[in-house]
Amino acid sequence: QVQLVESGGGLVQPGGSLRLSCAASGTIFSIYYMAWYRQAPGKQRELVAGVTSGGSTNYADSVKGRFTISGDNVKNTVYLQMNSLKPEDTAVYYCNIRRASPRIDYWGQGTQVTVSS
Repeated sequence: QVQLVESGGGLVQPGGSLRLSCAASGTIFSIYYMAWYRQAPGKQRELVAGVTSGGSTNYADSVKGRFTISGDNVKNTVYLQMNSLKPEDTAVYYCNIRRASPRIDYWGQGTQVTVSS
């Protein structure tokens, strides 16, 4: 059973930066999408950023210009560079890797990001 292991979360002051990493414990074939989601207390999980196997990216409006997603289909890793962090970015962040065939969604266990002075 392949697992996704996240790292890089923590406490940071407003305006600071963090880099989240996510690596698969084994090989995932036929990846077509890699993404980061987040869930704040009392809110639904939301898509933060995603990248297709072809390199196309999409971002939530709230993070455009501040966050950058990158992924490596061969190494089965995905990163999220977060700059100019705001208190409203505080949440548990989850990585997601989506396999095309068969259709399987892999999820990480979540890493806490807290933005506070």
